Amino acid sequence: MKVAKRLDGIGEYYFSQKLREIDGLNKQGKSIINLGIGSPDLPPHPDVINVLQEESKRADVHAYQSYKGAAVLRNAISEWYQRWYQVTLHPDTEVLPLMGSKEGIMHICMTYLNKGDEVLLPDPGYPTYTSAVKLAGGKPVYFTLKEKNNYEPDFEKLEKKSLKKVKLMFVNYPQMPTGQLPTAGLFEKLVAFGKKHHILIVHDNPYSFILNDTPLSLLAVEGAMDTAVELNSLSKSHNMAGWRIGMLCGAKERIEEVLRFKSNMDSGMFLPLQLAAAKALSLGKEWQEEVNAVYRQRQEKATELLQLLGCTFSRHQAGLFLWARIPDGYTDGYAVSDEVLYGADVFITPGAIFGKGGEKYIRVSLCAPVEKFETAIRRIQESKIQMGK
Repeated sequence: MKVAKRLDGIGEYYFSQKLREIDGLNKQGKSIINLGIGSPDLPPHPDVINVLQEESKRADVHAYQSYKGAAVLRNAISEWYQRWYQVTLHPDTEVLPLMGSKEGIMHICMTYLNKGDEVLLPDPGYPTYTSAVKLAGGKPVYFTLKEKNNYEPDFEKLEKKSLKKVKLMFVNYPQMPTGQLPTAGLFEKLVAFGKKHHILIVHDNPYSFILNDTPLSLLAVEGAMDTAVELNSLSKSHNMAGWRIGMLCGAKERIEEVLRFKSNMDSGMFLPLQLAAAKALSLGKEWQEEVNAVYRQRQEKATELLQLLGCTFSRHQAGLFLWARIPDGYTDGYAVSDEVLYGADVFITPGAIFGKGGEKYIRVSLCAPVEKFETAIRRIQESKIQMGK
């Protein structure tokens, strides 16, 4: 049996492969400290878990659910956007709950792309953007994000490209994997660019609450609803990655178009999950402050680890990671990652998995307790690694 041609050039996700290797090393007696993946290890708020438990006991919540999501969740998303982002969304027409925002990336590509349509993608950027575009028959066109430009698109350079075939542009700020926050005026430039060239701007926004005191939405920009949609998620902000709860927000027409595809792919989310998600979205500022206090402690330890390796990095990063340039003595981030893994039993992510623009970088996840960071630092100190020399 031959696989479909659409899988040509689509490999297994890097972390899927690497986790198997790490599992094999652990079976050999190693105890690998994984500082690679951004999967929150902290639990959701107890009240959120309680809602899931109590609602699951009911006899009337186990049927198929609405393809558009429960009204209670759509209302909660609308209120959350108003409270935190100052964005007004009609819960019945401008909000679409998703089974994780990763699902939404695929839905958007399948909804809008025909064979040969082009999509502007950031480099470095989230690898799923590329996979989804290719699976939908589209062609990725990368724009390099450079450290010296605050990891923002070079609009002058983009204007010189032929953009006639471009239908979509994916962006995400706080940027993943670099942790760069948007500078003043960036979102306005993105909206203007989308309008000028009739490109749908897709803003992927799951990190806006992590180590960031001022969450922003692209949809807050005047006119954004005419040319942009936004994906968001409870995975990072509410420690609910495994719950698979996300959302797509945008104009009524965009929501209806994506729903035409989505409604053929699933039958709605388990109602108790939606009710628990609505509870999570109602949590106040004290919840975010509590979560970020933990991440700040971890960020300090990650800083120690990266300094030990001789890396350089910005101290003004948001999100679940620290992005760092490797020392000159290494060829690329893979070399650093392998040396630390095989020399000190610590796994950190090579930046090149996010694109060519990440070849000289590594990324450390903050999704591990302080104690594990301290152990990782000690292992590196005791290993034969020459601390970046």
